[in-house]
Amino acid sequence: MDNQKTGQSGSNKKASICNQGLLFIISAPSGAGKTTLVRTVLDRFADMLYSISYTTREPRNGEQDGIDYYFISRDDFKKRIDGGKWAEWAEVHGNYYGTSAEFLDDGLASGRDILLDIDVQGAIQILERYPDSITIFIMPPSLETLGKRLELRGTDSKAVIARRLVNAEKEMAKKDLYRHVVVNDQLSEAIEKLISVMEKYLLMRTLSNRHK
Repeated sequence: MDNQKTGQSGSNKKASICNQGLLFIISAPSGAGKTTLVRTVLDRFADMLYSISYTTREPRNGEQDGIDYYFISRDDFKKRIDGGKWAEWAEVHGNYYGTSAEFLDDGLASGRDILLDIDVQGAIQILERYPDSITIFIMPPSLETLGKRLELRGTDSKAVIARRLVNAEKEMAKKDLYRHVVVNDQLSEAIEKLISVMEKYLLMRTLSNRHK
């Protein structure tokens, strides 16, 4: 009876589950090198989809719609909240940010692997909806090192850096919520570790499919 209700045979259901894509979540404090690591991952796994966030804030200099973010109106964003269109969303400094549930659902169902670059609070929301997500936290060697990196970046005032460090300490305290922690001390080593973690899950999925 169940098969008749869903319109799928038991074998089709199994095939669908076998072909399900993997959702990788990467989080890190600001300045921990996440952007560089994410770009490296996407270069390494060319078929992997990247989830681009939506936001209601104005584009900053050089940002492009559909590449950095999808820029939409507050009214549109709120309609999507009411319609349950977000896998996760948050309001930050008066602006809304969200991840499309449709993009994740459609991509995973079609067997595509997806990389999601998101903060800790967003990751917690995503895990409620996608509990099998593979979560990876990028750690700086220490708060002191992170502070020096932020200073060298030269884009923030001392007050902003201080605020970022406070937020970083809070995020780092939640690292145990993640399956894996990669310390970004030497970039080449961090890249190797991150790629290794992801390849392990991709290989496990491949081997599992061969035996079903």
